[in-house]
Amino acid sequence: MLEILSITGVIFLLMATGFVSVRLGVFSPDDIKALGKFVVNLALPALILRAVSSRSLGEIANLGYLGAVLFGSLAVFWLGYLWLRRVSGETAAASTFGAMGMSCANSGFIGYPVLLMVLPEVASVALALNMIVENLVMIPLVLIMAEYTRGEGVAGGKLLRQIALRLARNPIVIALLLGLAISVSGVTLPSVIARPIDMFASASAAVSLAVIGGTLASLRPSALSASVLAVVAGKLVIHPLAVALGLGLMVVIGLGVGNAQLAAAAVIIASTPVMAIYPILAQRYGEDQSASLAMLVMTALSFLSISAVLAILIG
Repeated sequence: MLEILSITGVIFLLMATGFVSVRLGVFSPDDIKALGKFVVNLALPALILRAVSSRSLGEIANLGYLGAVLFGSLAVFWLGYLWLRRVSGETAAASTFGAMGMSCANSGFIGYPVLLMVLPEVASVALALNMIVENLVMIPLVLIMAEYTRGEGVAGGKLLRQIALRLARNPIVIALLLGLAISVSGVTLPSVIARPIDMFASASAAVSLAVIGGTLASLRPSALSASVLAVVAGKLVIHPLAVALGLGLMVVIGLGVGNAQLAAAAVIIASTPVMAIYPILAQRYGEDQSASLAMLVMTALSFLSISAVLAILIG
């Protein structure tokens, strides 16, 4: 147990460094946003490109892993939406972003650094697979739902074109597609290209955790509500359980992951808080206050959830 706490302690110490740096004025909120852009636009895409291009297509196209994460995320999203909409009486927009908070893990900023410490052999592959689900399924789903709830009359075809164009400009999606193309072709990147990619990729773990801490320092807590607590519980408890159930279902239908460490990585990533862009996406639809509060609470409590999952899976 002490070994588990030493791992999660390092993760949260790096986050605390970012938090304290902002509170002491070493970095401003704008500085943290700039660092976040560096991670999202350069470091994480480089990490994804390196992970995907250096492995065979068969290793990346792990249907068992993709199916389990997709099942768990979609199941929690729709159950969360229906609970918030029908039981809690929230608006359609609030229910959409509450469901996002329950089902979209912070695989890049927190999940990958955790895996890098406990399961380094599969960390980059797990990150790439999660990014496929998040960027090609979950985020487009949230955007489609959110646009329809705004009631602005955006036609279905136009909305899909807008989302497709947005995805086409996403550096992470570009890195995924480029990495897949390199993997399929069998081309080996020359060192003059591979080394800068490695340097950018190596910067992602520590900087991303500091960014999360600095972002939390800028949030202003408001009164907790039952809906916010439901979002926190859904993300930290229900989501990892749903992904674990998805892994079991994949085995039953003959599409097991085939790697115990990779299967564990899927559940570990699901136990992390919501992705860092959650409050940013919610802001456009007037749901940034509850989203920010949910993110703040679940990030604080994720020390317990991640430690518990690591204790169960890693021992």
